[in-house]
Amino acid sequence: MPTQPTRRAVLGAALAVAGTGALAACSDGGGGDHGGGHSPGGAQNSDTYVSPGGKEVEAAEAARGSGPVRKVSLTATRARLDLGGGRTVASWAYGDRLPGREVRVTAGDTLALTLANHLPEPTSLHWHGLALRNDMDGVPGLTQRDIAPGADFAYRFAVPHPGTYWFHPHSGVQQDRGLYAPLIVEDPKEPLAYDKEWVVVLDDWVDGVDGSTPDAVLKELSGGMGGGMDHGAHTMSGEKDAEGEGPSRMMMGATSELLGGDAGDVAYPHYLVNGRVPQDPASFSARPGDRIRLRIINAGGDTAFRVALGGHRMTVTHTDGFPVRHTTGDALLLGMGERYDVLVTAGDGVFPLTALAEGKKESALAVLRTGSGAAPAASVRPKELDGKLVEAGRLAPDPSVALPARAPDRTIRMRLTGGMAKYDWAFDGKPYSAKHRRPVEAGERVRLVFDNGTAMWHPLHLHGHTFALGGNAAGARKDTAIVLPHRSLTVEFDADNPGLWMVHCHNVYHAEAGMMTVLGYRG
Repeated sequence: MPTQPTRRAVLGAALAVAGTGALAACSDGGGGDHGGGHSPGGAQNSDTYVSPGGKEVEAAEAARGSGPVRKVSLTATRARLDLGGGRTVASWAYGDRLPGREVRVTAGDTLALTLANHLPEPTSLHWHGLALRNDMDGVPGLTQRDIAPGADFAYRFAVPHPGTYWFHPHSGVQQDRGLYAPLIVEDPKEPLAYDKEWVVVLDDWVDGVDGSTPDAVLKELSGGMGGGMDHGAHTMSGEKDAEGEGPSRMMMGATSELLGGDAGDVAYPHYLVNGRVPQDPASFSARPGDRIRLRIINAGGDTAFRVALGGHRMTVTHTDGFPVRHTTGDALLLGMGERYDVLVTAGDGVFPLTALAEGKKESALAVLRTGSGAAPAASVRPKELDGKLVEAGRLAPDPSVALPARAPDRTIRMRLTGGMAKYDWAFDGKPYSAKHRRPVEAGERVRLVFDNGTAMWHPLHLHGHTFALGGNAAGARKDTAIVLPHRSLTVEFDADNPGLWMVHCHNVYHAEAGMMTVLGYRG
């Protein structure tokens, strides 16, 4: 099926045609539609901004130092992927595996990764959660040009902070194919003691099933529901869509109290843990009594997962890469893009790690095996899912990473707008434009206030920084956080990484519809 060009694809193509000076010219500011300051709009057109490859970015990178170089080669290519249970799909992936091969470095290293694009479309790589140099952040049309089919791109940057991260394209809805992989940054002074480590990647899957593609899903959603219908008031349809591009994937009737009502837009045929369907789950082997560190990543496109390990309690040690005061509970809720590290002490037997697709009534499954016994049924629902939920907003940062107390120098308010009827998701009613920047100054403490005026929840992600939740230094450090419908979320961060940085909803379909904006450091 021919894919529809996206706003970012059109912009990236224009930049490629314009030549090597175009990106700097676009990124240095001046002209265009600017916003920010202490209100949603009002920045002067004379503002200029730090270029992604400018001297300020070079100086910030030099200050990070240059440790041992870790060289990696990666290929984005068409692939036939085995999801288990006899289910295979044609998709795009990094190599021939799902998730892509894990990249593991040590904090302080320099990562030198070359991506070869063997796809039929341009692509990119975004390093989700890393405070890296701006021209390596992987946003076509903003920080780099598209990587054209048949071309490659050499990413090279210092990796300053340990933690659990991941990488994926920032090109259209490509992330909702098989193009994602974990990035684990080890701590050279690791304070945790554990026997084994289990990297757990959660995903919702539609690509290659009955003719569906993420582009076709976006096209269907972008048609809206029409007539102002209430998204949550109807049952899900499995009929063919109007153009025969596979069955309708529009989700209706999915509700969740944890998410404030409407749970999601897309009815996925499969939910995966480490690339496997629950009928044929991935398995992790350990010994009874082993202390296991789970690094859990939600790589989904439209699904929050509620996660529990049957027969075990989990002690949360990190969220989004940064340590927190250890907190014990039974279950976690991860929006798209969020990560949690937890410790468990393994029991004796066979245990389900269940990732419930929150509000969608389906689940993903993996198995922890420390003894003999049959694997749990695909539909297993451990009681821990309904036990004590560890909530991000109640976590406290480890003192080593807590933001120092300081009054904000700048407050930027953003109103989340749009709905299903027109599928016009945006900030302040304005769909994404790379020229629309909300200015900040290097050295400022910046407060972001997200007012969600929509009937849906949104996991918001800030590139290049971590923020403290709750609008004060006592909140956990994160880069992705859920904003519930008709509620506000306040976060604060220190403007210590110059460049042009995206803020966007990590629902890949909401982002591509327009719920993205840019924070720009003034030059």
